[in-house]
Amino acid sequence: MGKGLALRVLGPFAAAYFLSLFFRSINAVIAPDLVGEFRLGAADLGLLTAAYFLTFALFQIPLGVLLDRFGARRVQATMVATAALGALVFALGRDLSVLAVGRGLIGLGFCGGLMSAYKQIADWFPKHQLPLLNGLFLGFGSLGAVIATAPAQAAVDSLGWRGMMLAGAAATLLAALSLLLAVPERPAAAAPPPSLTQQVRDLFQVIYRDPLFWRLAPMTMLGFASGSAIQTLWAGPWLHDVAGFDRPAVARQLMVMALALSLGSMFGGVIANALRRFGVGVTAVAAGAALLFMAAQLGIVLGWTGASAALWAVFGATFNVVTLNYAALSQHFPANYAGRANTGMNVLSTGSAFALQYAIGGVIDLWPRGPSGGYDPRAYAWAFGLVLALQVAAFAWFLLYRPRAGATS
Repeated sequence: MGKGLALRVLGPFAAAYFLSLFFRSINAVIAPDLVGEFRLGAADLGLLTAAYFLTFALFQIPLGVLLDRFGARRVQATMVATAALGALVFALGRDLSVLAVGRGLIGLGFCGGLMSAYKQIADWFPKHQLPLLNGLFLGFGSLGAVIATAPAQAAVDSLGWRGMMLAGAAATLLAALSLLLAVPERPAAAAPPPSLTQQVRDLFQVIYRDPLFWRLAPMTMLGFASGSAIQTLWAGPWLHDVAGFDRPAVARQLMVMALALSLGSMFGGVIANALRRFGVGVTAVAAGAALLFMAAQLGIVLGWTGASAALWAVFGATFNVVTLNYAALSQHFPANYAGRANTGMNVLSTGSAFALQYAIGGVIDLWPRGPSGGYDPRAYAWAFGLVLALQVAAFAWFLLYRPRAGATS
């Protein structure tokens, strides 16, 4: 494939995923504005931010069916236009319920940000290139989380949080138009797609009964969910309340973590592609990343504030690499199942992110606030520690469970 065609095939999807990571992460920066203006408690803030993951998760199964039936281009263009509407509603919201509706529409609109790209890659590129391309795509898209830190703080200082969200809505609308007008249609299928009923039946009878799927699911969904729930919201308050950073320093540290997220995602795919030549499967690379991710969390739970910069950098660099298991699923299932296999996993991952982000706020609210209005450091230790314990259990499952013959990684 020539570079020009490759850019048309993937470029608009990359722009949409970039915006998805921006909006997913932005509440970590504007949380003080939202808390001050709307008088939010920790649970309220957690629920508002997690509304993104709730609608994101609820639409994953229909999304997989639509992707396999209609292709990534048309589906993603429609969804991203919905995200633009959600950003507009959020920017204009005057109470918590309207903000939650806007945040939920953003999550719904971006629910196909990664899955549609994975489907597009699976439709256009050879299977052996999937881990590399998925990793490079993750790396570029994760730069959206970088912009949602110090640059976003500068935009908020200049335009206010509402003005910044309006600018994001306009950019999202442009991304939807580029998907619709610039991306070529996918190659014609050799046979017509099965009925919608058959596609849904295949999800539950083929994908959700596959042993390899359930070997990878706990580690994948809890790795993604834990990293996303903390990085997109609770890392910022921890840096302020536990490490003692002021607001500009928090934004800078979040930017370092987001850069690590981008580089880790990118090099995870490169490493997986290199190790493939030596017989090392992509699931082994994901497992190695999960171990490093849990080690960084242990230091955060123990309150090693002197090493917080390094710990949060490792945190950001590793958690998205666990999602290389999506490439393993794309390689494992036939191409016409690729959309449903990845969204079948993603509904578990993003549903878990919603639950954990909200639950962390609920646990933190069990401790009274300090004199300055911040949350108790012990609350973070307990909340993050419980999340880490779930990941340890999931990793043990990955090590101990062995699929029956025929389900390879």
